[in-house]
Amino acid sequence: MKEPGPADRLRPVQQQDLEMILSWRNHPEVRRYMFTQHEIGLDEHLGWFERSSRDERRRLMIFEADGVACAFVNLTRVGKGEVWDWGFYVAPGSPRGTGRRLGRASLHEAFFRMKVHKLCGQVLAGNERSVRFHEALGFVREGELREQQLDGQEYRNLICFGLLRSEYLAREDVP
Repeated sequence: MKEPGPADRLRPVQQQDLEMILSWRNHPEVRRYMFTQHEIGLDEHLGWFERSSRDERRRLMIFEADGVACAFVNLTRVGKGEVWDWGFYVAPGSPRGTGRRLGRASLHEAFFRMKVHKLCGQVLAGNERSVRFHEALGFVREGELREQQLDGQEYRNLICFGLLRSEYLAREDVP
């Protein structure tokens, strides 16, 4: 995994990003793979942001490629150690390869800047694109939680992934 390119960066979410993030999150192609699949209203979204931005365990970030905001990343510390969960989505209509660039920047942020010990991700069963994405980034499939997530209509399995800092740093393509 190469270091992010000079035109790629993660930055904290700002108030003026909220409507853009909400439009991405509510897009049918994004929403269908989210843990909650209802269309989120502005009040619910603003309440989420207010709570999340005060939570010291959370990092809400915008990924910019070539100066254009094109993805959202959420990192959340789990427990007392340096184990973090991540979630993300790419803006609909983003250029091909945006996800790979987002992954590279996010892993660099987590393992080099934040000194995360382990980064975890969960994917709804059936989201094969996200499964392949995690595997391509070096995540290890650690298990599957059966009928763990109610998406609003049915219970769905969650596929659990983890990537240790030592595994990430041992990769030949990490500088």
